[in-house]
Amino acid sequence: MDYKDYYKILGVSKSASQDEIKKAFRKLAMKYHPDKNAGDKTAEAKFKEVNEANEVIGDPEKRKKYDELGSNWNAYQQGGNTGGGFDWGKYQKQYGQQQYGGQGGQTYSTNFGDFGSAFGGGGGGFSDFFEAFFGGAGSGFTGGKQRSGGRRQQLKGEDMQAELPIRLEDAYNGAETIFEVGGQKIKLKIKKGAYDGQTLKLAGKGYTGHNNGPNGDLLLTLKLQKHPLYNRIDDDLYMDLPLDIFTAVLGGKLDVTTLKGKIKITIPPETSNGKTLRLGGLGMPKYGKDSQHGDLFVKIDLQTPKDLTAEEKKLFEQLRDLRKK
Repeated sequence: MDYKDYYKILGVSKSASQDEIKKAFRKLAMKYHPDKNAGDKTAEAKFKEVNEANEVIGDPEKRKKYDELGSNWNAYQQGGNTGGGFDWGKYQKQYGQQQYGGQGGQTYSTNFGDFGSAFGGGGGGFSDFFEAFFGGAGSGFTGGKQRSGGRRQQLKGEDMQAELPIRLEDAYNGAETIFEVGGQKIKLKIKKGAYDGQTLKLAGKGYTGHNNGPNGDLLLTLKLQKHPLYNRIDDDLYMDLPLDIFTAVLGGKLDVTTLKGKIKITIPPETSNGKTLRLGGLGMPKYGKDSQHGDLFVKIDLQTPKDLTAEEKKLFEQLRDLRKK
């Protein structure tokens, strides 16, 4: 029977604090959790191994005896697993199976740990080393009955990550949506001002907890879909506005489509191509302060007239000649 180095399994030193052991255990248990590694026998074995290690050195009393066992292990092996100057019978009596007399000559035993049953069956989840010295999950008693004095390690389920595409209009007005992730349908209220890359934490909507532990959380990242008219930067919106040459030169009124609806704006005379007009308060609502808005910036995109008639060309030539004088 091989010695099990539980400190090495959890990746901690022998001088590690109980808190450090707990953190190391949770990190590895999450890494090899069955929900995250369905059908992976190697991960399942690792999961059992780290739970066995935590069952012993995660308990201060068991850890003390385990450390005592480790310092006498060579003597135990050299003595044929019986001697070497160490009272192994007393040790196993204290930390192996505890025997109790029952009616009819039956003998009952209590054991430390029962994590193996989490994988199906009544036991066998821990190693021979654990069962020999700490009363493993597979131990029982004569007469076909078993009383387990162990406890199962409760684990919070793994957090789940997902992305949810949203429209700019929904981020502007707010919306309710129903989506499916991990086999569950979830109803979500999108608040005004929601933004691209925003991560929402939905408590208890992640992977199922282990041994009645709490479910993990769903970390939902919002992905803003590309809009055909607007480009969003923070709470401001930007758009290109096609403008005919006549209105650009003479000025006038022009309809502009905003997320709030259509409005008329005034184009100043002699407006040049690329000029940007700022429309205050017509941008996105500020998240958490939806009474406040960013601005809408309109960039003039001057449209050159095409397919001119002979008469139109003549008029442009006359205008050109006038400008030369």
